[in-house]
Amino acid sequence: MTAKLRSDAVKSADGTTIGFTTLGDGDGVIVVGGSMTTGADYTHLGEALASSFTVHLVDRRGRGRSGPQGAGYSIDKECEDLLAVMDTTGARNVFGHSFGGLVALETGLRSSAIERIAAWDPGVSVNGSIPSGWVQRCSELLAGGDNRAAFALFVKSLGPKPIRTLPLWYLKIVFRLAIREPQWTHMAPLLEPALAEHAESVRLDGAADRYASICIPVLLLGGAKSPSSATGGLVPLHDTISGSTLRVIDGLDHFAPDEKAPERVAELLRGFFA
Repeated sequence: MTAKLRSDAVKSADGTTIGFTTLGDGDGVIVVGGSMTTGADYTHLGEALASSFTVHLVDRRGRGRSGPQGAGYSIDKECEDLLAVMDTTGARNVFGHSFGGLVALETGLRSSAIERIAAWDPGVSVNGSIPSGWVQRCSELLAGGDNRAAFALFVKSLGPKPIRTLPLWYLKIVFRLAIREPQWTHMAPLLEPALAEHAESVRLDGAADRYASICIPVLLLGGAKSPSSATGGLVPLHDTISGSTLRVIDGLDHFAPDEKAPERVAELLRGFFA
C-alpha cells in the first residue's frame, strides 16, 4: 500500500522557506537529497522506509517547494535548513545522498542534535577527489542559455570514466534524445543551484580529518559502480570518523537511492537506523 504523503514547511534561520514531505510512522528519518534532485525524487525510498519510520523528504533550498539559495548561499545555510527541519519534526536520524551527504556530515560537525548519519556517495572532496576545472565553463554555458550543453558538461566532468572520454557535442546530442519532457523541465532549473553546491564541495576540499570530531554512528555507503568523483572520499572518511562503518555495494551506482534501487538502499538504512 502506498504511504500517505503529508506536506509541510519550516522557516530556516535566515527566513527561507524549506519544504518537506512526510510519510510513514515511527522514529524520524530525514532524507537530504543530491544536487540534481528534489525531495519528490526520493518518494520510493521513503515508501520503502515508511513501514518502520516517519520519513521526511526535504526540498533543499533552490528546489521544489523551498525558497531560493539566496545571494549569501553556503554550506552553513544548508546546515541551518537541516537543523530547522530537525527542530520542527523531532527527527534525529539523517540520510544524505551525494551533496546531501556533505550537508549531513557538516551538520554533524556543528550540532550534537543528530544521533545517526547515513550517507550514500557523500559529496565530500578529499584532497581533490571531486574535480573543479569544468565549473567556469559550465557557468558560461548556463549564462549563455545553453542548459543542455551545461548539463552534458556536468555529467562528463563528474561521471564514470567511459563518459568522461566522450566529446561534449556528442553527449549533448545523446542526452537531448534520452532526456525528454517533462523530465528535462524538472531537471533544468536544478542546474544553477547544483553548480553553486558543487562550488561549496570544492571550497571545502581538504583532508578528511576535518570530520574527525564526529563521534556518533555513521554509515558510509557507496555504489561499486559509482564514479570515482563520488566515492573518492569514502575510505578517508571511514579512516577518520571513529564511529563509522563503510559498505560499498556491488552492482549499484550513484543513483541507487533515488532511481535505481531505493528498496535495496532502504534495507541498509532500516538496519542502521532501527
